[in-house]
Amino acid sequence: MSSESVTVHLIGDSTIAEKSESARPETGWGMPFPSYFDDSVTVVNHARNGRSTSSFLEEGRWQPVVRDLAENHYVFVQFGHNDEVPSKDRYTPKPQFEANLEKFVGETRERGGTPVLLTPIARRHFDEEGTLEDTHREYSEIVRTVAREANVPFIDADAESQSLLRELGPEASKRLYLHLSPGEHPNYPDGVTDDTHFSEEGARRMAELVVDGIEALDLGLADHVVTDDR
Repeated sequence: MSSESVTVHLIGDSTIAEKSESARPETGWGMPFPSYFDDSVTVVNHARNGRSTSSFLEEGRWQPVVRDLAENHYVFVQFGHNDEVPSKDRYTPKPQFEANLEKFVGETRERGGTPVLLTPIARRHFDEEGTLEDTHREYSEIVRTVAREANVPFIDADAESQSLLRELGPEASKRLYLHLSPGEHPNYPDGVTDDTHFSEEGARRMAELVVDGIEALDLGLADHVVTDDR
């Protein structure tokens, strides 16, 4: 196993982000993610709730990431949940979404880092017949296109998480997301049904899908994966 020091930067939205105690047990997949690597890997989670590619850039959150980049740095980019919703003020039209992804990729490479593009993880939306709906289709396809055309390492988190949800089915998949009955947790006294954000178990499962993708890509980062508990 390599002993070199490696830094992984995560940029994205609430599905990755650190959560406050008042929001728990909601958990972003970036929270358990560091536990899958040896001590030579430092994971820096820059993801924030509610961000799109556009708002992440407009708020100046990208520049500090770029400033710190060097060789043996990775930037994992996963947006789409907020970019794709026209009713949100963080909405990013499709051509701009593509351009923003290209900016993240290009500027990461300019500093000697390795960009990794991820499609947004699936929402848990089953129709009345129990068929999972593909809610990210257009924006996931943009990520795939940018990854292909720019030859960027790519993890299809949307497709992989959809596969997991179909395998579990409408009922068992609830435990991966923030589904709580009234009185089950003090932070949600009235209960909650949230098919976008993850439970602790869900965040771990999604982090594992990302780690599986790292290993499948045979990135240098894969040499630092700790496999004992998987």
